[in-house]
Amino acid sequence: MRLLLDTAVLIWAASSPERLTRRARTAIEAGSNVLELSAVSLSEIAIKEARGKLSFNAAAARQALEDLGVRVLPYTADHAFALFDLPPRHSDPFDRQIIAQALCEDIPVATPDEKFRLYEGLKTIW
Repeated sequence: MRLLLDTAVLIWAASSPERLTRRARTAIEAGSNVLELSAVSLSEIAIKEARGKLSFNAAAARQALEDLGVRVLPYTADHAFALFDLPPRHSDPFDRQIIAQALCEDIPVATPDEKFRLYEGLKTIW
């Protein structure tokens, strides 16, 4: 199964795995799952790190991807066009892009964010 990691989940899995639920940890550690991270999440990390809101730099992000065996899922025009039909249930622009991408790709998202569960058809793991 493909599994899209929310930005926080990548950071927690790399630096504070105790913050993950057992269900999320099991899904991440399952060797049969293909772990993915949206390219949008890398932008979010870079922007928040530059603003001093996050202490997780490029080297830490690269290391997390490598250590966890996560591949980066490119953000495409199809994903962006899916935003036009996305109801405004979540105000965070990064999360909205991740939600649109997950719906477009039909893959579940590992996320602690309860607002993700407001989107019909979106599967979440937490």
